[in-house]
Amino acid sequence: MKPTPDLPKRWTDLWPPVVVGTSLWALAGVVLFVVTGMGPWTWTCVAGVVLGFIGFAIMAWQRAASRRGARGAQRDL
Repeated sequence: MKPTPDLPKRWTDLWPPVVVGTSLWALAGVVLFVVTGMGPWTWTCVAGVVLGFIGFAIMAWQRAASRRGARGAQRDL
């Protein structure tokens, strides 16, 4: 039985979806702020952007741990 091949890097890289998602939340927040002011949907967009930046921080933390060879770090980031 042949081993399963690894997926291409472009399908497993986390940075592009997080960048696109955070950018879309930011764009939607700006549009909503201009159109409606600070309503509940604008705050939802702000929360989406904040969570996107938390995602950036977690990915950078994991990449640093992987580079320094930490035992619990994800590999090949």
